[in-house]
Amino acid sequence: MSAVALKEQELKQRLEPILVRHGRAPSGLIPIMQDIQAEFGYLPREAVEEAARWLKIPLSKAYGVITFYAQFHLKPRGKYVLRVCLGTACHVRGGEKVLEAVSQELGIAPGDTTPDLRFTLERVACLGCCGLAPTMMVNDQTFARLNPQKVKEVLAQFAES
Repeated sequence: MSAVALKEQELKQRLEPILVRHGRAPSGLIPIMQDIQAEFGYLPREAVEEAARWLKIPLSKAYGVITFYAQFHLKPRGKYVLRVCLGTACHVRGGEKVLEAVSQELGIAPGDTTPDLRFTLERVACLGCCGLAPTMMVNDQTFARLNPQKVKEVLAQFAES
């Protein structure tokens, strides 16, 4: 889905089943936002506005919740989310060099998504793989004992798929 505003008709068609399923109780805000994000891959502004109207809550309250939780994303994300570990073990063993290599290969900074929506790059505090440092995850797949050359090999796997 591109970052352009969604057409009102398409938005309503995709949102209606989610909103109806959860009802109008304001306590349903988080599950509604989770389902909207699952549907669109992120939380489009128009969808958040419509959900706030549906729940009869101020838009500021909806955004307050959305921006509090790291699980929610307000911008489109890539098909492949790359999480580079910068925890202590990974940091000591070259995690920053791994992050720099990924950033250089993709031409994006941490927190950004490639224009083709293929990759999103994130830095994380720990992936729980300290004995395999430095590590990176691509979606749910872990890559261990990385260096800049291995980063190129890993990214090549996903660039071609």
